[in-house]
Amino acid sequence: MSETKNISTTYDPKSVEDKWYRYWEENRFFHDEVNGAKKPFTIVMPPPNVTGQLHMGHALDNTLQDILTRWRRMQGYNTLWLPGTDHAGIATQARVEENLAQSGISKYDLGREKFLEKVWEWKEHYHDRIAKQLRLLGSSCDWERERFTMDEGCSKAVQEVFVKLYEKGLIYRGSYIINWCPKCQTTISDIEVEHQEKEGKLYYIKYPVKDSDSYVMIATTRPETMLGDTAVAVHPEDERYGDFIGRTLILPILNREIPVIADEYVDPSFGTGAVKITPAHDPNDFEVGLRHNLKQITVIDKQAKMTEEAGKYQGMDRYLCREKIVEDLKAGGYLDHIEEHPHAVGECYRCDTVIEPLISPQWFVKMKPLAEPAMEAVKKGQICFVPERFTKIYLGWLENIRDWCISRQLWWGHRIPVWYCQECDETICSKEAPKSCPKCGSTKLEQDPDVLDTWFSSALWPFSTLGWPDQTKELDHFYPTSVLVTGRDIIFFWVARMIFMGLEFMKKEPFKEVFIHGLVLDALGRKMSKSLGNGVDPLEIIDRYGADTLRFMLITGNTPGNDLRFQEERLEAARNFANKIWNASRFVLINLVDYQQGGAEIRLTLADKWILERYRSTALDVTRFLEKYELGEAARTLYDFIWNEFCDWYIELAKLRLYKEGGAEKHTAQYVLTHVLGGIMELLHPFMPFITEEIWQHLPHRNALTVMRTPWPDGEKMDSFPEEAEEMSLLMEVIRSVRNIRAEMNVPLGKKINIIALAGDKSRDILSKGKSYISGLCQAEKLELLDLDGEKPEQAAAAVVKDIQIYLPLKDLIDFDKEIARLEKEVGNMDKELERLRVKLNNKDFLAKAPAQVVEKEKAKAREYQEKKEALLDRLAMLKR
Repeated sequence: MSETKNISTTYDPKSVEDKWYRYWEENRFFHDEVNGAKKPFTIVMPPPNVTGQLHMGHALDNTLQDILTRWRRMQGYNTLWLPGTDHAGIATQARVEENLAQSGISKYDLGREKFLEKVWEWKEHYHDRIAKQLRLLGSSCDWERERFTMDEGCSKAVQEVFVKLYEKGLIYRGSYIINWCPKCQTTISDIEVEHQEKEGKLYYIKYPVKDSDSYVMIATTRPETMLGDTAVAVHPEDERYGDFIGRTLILPILNREIPVIADEYVDPSFGTGAVKITPAHDPNDFEVGLRHNLKQITVIDKQAKMTEEAGKYQGMDRYLCREKIVEDLKAGGYLDHIEEHPHAVGECYRCDTVIEPLISPQWFVKMKPLAEPAMEAVKKGQICFVPERFTKIYLGWLENIRDWCISRQLWWGHRIPVWYCQECDETICSKEAPKSCPKCGSTKLEQDPDVLDTWFSSALWPFSTLGWPDQTKELDHFYPTSVLVTGRDIIFFWVARMIFMGLEFMKKEPFKEVFIHGLVLDALGRKMSKSLGNGVDPLEIIDRYGADTLRFMLITGNTPGNDLRFQEERLEAARNFANKIWNASRFVLINLVDYQQGGAEIRLTLADKWILERYRSTALDVTRFLEKYELGEAARTLYDFIWNEFCDWYIELAKLRLYKEGGAEKHTAQYVLTHVLGGIMELLHPFMPFITEEIWQHLPHRNALTVMRTPWPDGEKMDSFPEEAEEMSLLMEVIRSVRNIRAEMNVPLGKKINIIALAGDKSRDILSKGKSYISGLCQAEKLELLDLDGEKPEQAAAAVVKDIQIYLPLKDLIDFDKEIARLEKEVGNMDKELERLRVKLNNKDFLAKAPAQVVEKEKAKAREYQEKKEALLDRLAMLKR
């Protein structure tokens, strides 16, 4: 049993948090050995980018995971929360290149091997930073099993998967239209393209018909790509163009002959219904070109400059070329008119550069054979999304999926395990570097220079981190994982890919449930971003308020799948809650100095049974909410119980006995306070781990070395007192009503009152049981209980609670004339304030210029003052009667 001792006067998170995290880690409390006798609970942490640092999204994501892990650990599960970091190909290489550029060095100066040495150095430095940040947040992940997407085991898994998919014909190399980022100088996948609505223009251009005075007019947002046009397409059922299908047009400026083709892809309602086809620079045009065997002419290169095929525009930037072509089209009489046209523009998710669709030889994963089982698993309920509405989004994406371009023109990442024979052009895919060509025996082999998309290795995370392709005991026990906790923004990037890879290589789904949370927005509801400058650093918040306050703020009001607004006042409320818990605990500990567990007899009072029943009910509710992933509701339930019931009511009720000398009454109050406060620390621990550990360590407890290894409170196994709880609730309503009357009538604080209560038999019996509570908490000298026919006193303030009529005789309590004068003065003040607000809210200038939230604040103030005035008038009327 621990020794009870007092805690400091105020709660200082800095003196507590580092101490307890070191204690947990040194004692390996986060680590569970594989135990086949226990049910496993597994979460794999979505690996943060190794070069990044924690932002509010990470703080929310890891808080949710930590709550679930700590809860299941206390429930006795064999838990594993596996941490790790992602090599983040594009982002990391870009950061290292920028860093080298400051010294005037490029990656080409160093060469591939030396450059990669620099990236590994960078990775080691920044990995330590992000691991430290996760510790500061209180993450109870198993650091002994930490992984990195490019560590030896994960790299082995990547090679195994690539080779197996290649051998099955599910990975292939082909020239295809891809998304090219001219700044990052690499391909990016479809889902890495972010579409932004931009103001643009629609250019209407006349394409002359060969050997005719007529023309076909097309509309385009990108006139510079017309230099690569190889056809104009119309819908086969569009009657306007029936006579043109099969005829030849002359491409303006270049004078190249191109055909008019019919294709159902064309939308007759867009523009003129005739569409220029540029197979080398538009994904839809590329598909049309394949169907009609059109030539592919590349007129924009990887630097977003015009190629030799662009004729006189060669070497120009694509946007300068646009300006020059428009001038030339005008001069040649080809430009009919220009319209303003807002449209979606694809940008690189890393650097915001407008992407350029280009045809390039790349490596792809065939998606259809992999997507179908991934859809079935969700349709059959093997994997469930929380909330369920994300199921439709997931299925919709997989139903329309294109093949996945997995090659990236980078040096940092998993290099593609493919070699090319320089003698006979044989392609060799192998897990090990081949010594010679299996076809011709040549030793002149060159490895493919590209690396794999970062998400390729991330897709294997649930099983590669557990040892696959080796059959480890961890893989056997902890896979499939229990739940994936992630943001709604990476369902396509990551979740879907993990599902189809898990089903393909493990023949089992990678997790049973996907718990989706929203984004953390700023106070105005905007996404946090560097460009807006509205980001909030969670480490600064932890430094100012402590990790528990940040965690509790992120959880309260959080509902699955919905975005959360970061507001300073909510942080203040969470800190106030921590202080309330600390002060209540300090009071309890101060009053345990003479307490001995198992000492005197326990005689539970009505108040004791009430708080025990409320504690039981709270434990059941919190568990039920956690089971449904309603973590915000679980936190709210705890907040209400701790603040409103344990602190504001039970501690006040217990004081009546604590201040007595010794005996069973005091001992019972000490026992219940200790028992319930200990239980509160256990229920609250997953949410606020540091403060709960500090307080729990000061409370009497047996055996366990930490609160995180104590059994989770099980309401089903606790004694139940529903009737007593109902009786106590009635008494509390009566006490609340009497206190309200005292406050409203301005009865001096120290003044004793008399209470007369008229009630039915059952209620009168309950009031009789609770006489000491009413007298003690209402400062009542006398409580007179009468039946419902009893005489009602005069000059008394009244309240009704169910079938109880409560009267407070006011004679000798207040000076009626003074109180009436005071209330009339307050009414006058309210009238002045209301008139001032009326003038302000009728001022058109104020309404037009003031921000909406300021106007709303003034309206709310007016409503509040009106309600206050009406309450004052009611009291005045009662006193005058």
